[in-house]
Amino acid sequence: MKFLYIITLLLTISCATETPEGKTEAEVLFKEAKILMKDERFILATEKLNQLKNRYPYSFYATPAELLQADILFLQESYADSAAAYLLFRDFHPRHKEIPYVIYKIAESYYAQVPDTDDRDLQSAVEAIKYYREILRSYSTSSYSRDAKKKIKKCNDMIIGKEKYVADFYFKVEKFKAARWRYLDILANVSDKKLRKHSMVRVVQSSRAVKDYKACISYADRYFQYLEKEDKLLVESLKSKCKRKLK
Repeated sequence: MKFLYIITLLLTISCATETPEGKTEAEVLFKEAKILMKDERFILATEKLNQLKNRYPYSFYATPAELLQADILFLQESYADSAAAYLLFRDFHPRHKEIPYVIYKIAESYYAQVPDTDDRDLQSAVEAIKYYREILRSYSTSSYSRDAKKKIKKCNDMIIGKEKYVADFYFKVEKFKAARWRYLDILANVSDKKLRKHSMVRVVQSSRAVKDYKACISYADRYFQYLEKEDKLLVESLKSKCKRKLK
């Protein structure tokens, strides 16, 4: 019984530490890295990939190793580094069969860096949209398209929210020229009806605040038809006040 136990134990240890099979050492290193990555042993996996790339830079597995390294960085939540690694892979291997996946992961790396609130820097959202749109434009039939559309909308909503936040901030601190410029930019680029109506009223208010009475009247006339009853009353009141100032 004791002998059988020792044999069983040795077999168990042997299986646990067994090196994966491969025709070349490069293949073995690559397979080891994949196993280690799956087990979330990312540092050891990276070491295996570095060995592969240093010893066998022209091996068939050198290119997959580059992509696997980018995947490891993403799994480690090193999103800025993973974005850079995926971009580098795309630049060096533009015709690789995994390019749709690579572009999607570039977008995902930027998306993962988008802050929780829209009052912070949203450049990562802008970059995410760029690469999600590339998926829709170049690989519209891929399995990534549906998710890309959903995340483009979320990023756009945050960017629009940021524009409103900044414009409202300038208005609140009575920087009316800057506020008006921001609201006009929103009207030129945003289709959201609620935000557009909000911006229309604020443009009229800002124009009166900076004593640009002619513009106040002009904007009031231009936007009046799009506003709700309460806002129409406010805009008409502002217009009347501006007219009296011009007399």
